[in-house]
Amino acid sequence: MSETDEPLTPTANPWRMWLPILTLAHVVGTLHITTLVVMAPVIKADLSLSFAQFGLLVTAYSIGQITGSLPAGHLADRVGVGWALVLAHAFLVIGAVMLTQATGLWLGFAAMVVTGWGYSIVNPATAKGVFESFPPARRGTAMGIKQTGVPLGGVISASLGAFARPGAWHWITFTVAAVTVLGGMVCLLFVEKPRPRPATASSSRFGTLGEVAKDFNFGRFVLSNMLHNVGQQNFFSYLTLFVREAAQVSQEFAGLCYGIAQTASVIGRLGWGTISDFLFKGRRKALTVAIGASATVLLASMAAIEPRAGMIMAVALSGLLGITIASYAPLMQTMAVEAVAPRLAGSATGYTLVGTYVGSIAGPPLFGWVVDVTGLFDSGWYLCAGLVAIGVVVLAFGFRERGL
Repeated sequence: MSETDEPLTPTANPWRMWLPILTLAHVVGTLHITTLVVMAPVIKADLSLSFAQFGLLVTAYSIGQITGSLPAGHLADRVGVGWALVLAHAFLVIGAVMLTQATGLWLGFAAMVVTGWGYSIVNPATAKGVFESFPPARRGTAMGIKQTGVPLGGVISASLGAFARPGAWHWITFTVAAVTVLGGMVCLLFVEKPRPRPATASSSRFGTLGEVAKDFNFGRFVLSNMLHNVGQQNFFSYLTLFVREAAQVSQEFAGLCYGIAQTASVIGRLGWGTISDFLFKGRRKALTVAIGASATVLLASMAAIEPRAGMIMAVALSGLLGITIASYAPLMQTMAVEAVAPRLAGSATGYTLVGTYVGSIAGPPLFGWVVDVTGLFDSGWYLCAGLVAIGVVVLAFGFRERGL
């Protein structure tokens, strides 16, 4: 928030009440996509899908996100963060119920689009809540804390995935829907009355979004974020499938690797934001470049996992990638709102999320197609590492942080 505005929160102390609500929204929202990927071997077999077709389910989720992100940012501005989150939970419940009725690709595809619409509201609403409620000197820490909801949801999904069996995954999805209803009820307790906002003249015929889109420095940032997200999305989408086939382990062990990755991401998301606030004094670019460069090497190393001996390496890489490629998002979100004038923060968040979701849409089916064509997971991981490396170069040499 600006130094002259009052916090738009249900309590005078946003750390004690508002931040837990924002974090909970990410926990509940993340459960829907992470339970899908954790149960990937079971769902893929039950719905008779190829690797590329399963990737299309993940892509459908991203299609929902990319088509919903810009209107979602406008929605949060109009009705307030609380009401926006209530609506997000409603879409998530509808998507989960639809998925339980799927017997093939296309109903599952539609269900994941609706689910993506729900989560598309969560991201700009929670980012807006952090931006308005916390001072710049602590914004990275707050953003990191609320983003821990993403891997926390993944940890819960990893536990649920251990019970996945043919036919039984439907009941797990119903459980996720029930938890989502409860999460929506919690958000309903803290909805706020929308505050009128002064109209601000814009230099673009497309308003504030047009102003952000004309900023080529910010455009390069969005491109880098998109390529980073290809790495993150592919890592989580194919981790359990890959570990089961490459290391020849059980579904339970594959779920354990997924849980390790998500747990490491909790630590990374919290830690990187705090480090950027206190050690880097709000400068986040150099730290993000270092994280991305490390993730590039680690993603390429996934190709070295083999049966038996590869079990130890699978656990190690799951943890290391969890703390790198799965943990860069809070830094990117904070840089996004800080890279533009304060009045453009909402549009900048929406524009950034469009880039994020383009990466999510393109990544999984591309990875799956490469694996289907070559018959080797190695090719997918090398491609993934190369794309992230390009994103690191673009961020390092093409993006300039806004002066603090």
